[in-house]
Amino acid sequence: MDGPRIVLVRRGSQPSRGEWSIPGGLVEVGERLADAVVREAREETGLEVEPGPLVELLERIFRDQEGRVRYHYVLADYLCRVVGGALCAGSDATEARWVHMGELQGFDLPDVTMKVIIKAIK
Repeated sequence: MDGPRIVLVRRGSQPSRGEWSIPGGLVEVGERLADAVVREAREETGLEVEPGPLVELLERIFRDQEGRVRYHYVLADYLCRVVGGALCAGSDATEARWVHMGELQGFDLPDVTMKVIIKAIK
């Protein structure tokens, strides 16, 4: 298949355990955002990346059955260029895959994730 490919990881821990998503994770105290992007990509996918432009800044709030906030994330999604490494699942990812745009529907991604991917491709 020709065209852009996206790296997806299957989450190994909560929230979203077992679901496919864009690689990412927490910023460590004192860590620059660009450095966190590089570190998280390496830890979750084995890939060395160069962060490009910010694609989207958004929030994800996960509530428990009583409606209380369980997780609250501020997500900064960057378009990245792979500069080295080899794709493999690591850290809290149980799987990692290169996926073409036409294959994304089979991964049951949240609408917000699909919007970020489409925006990045454009």
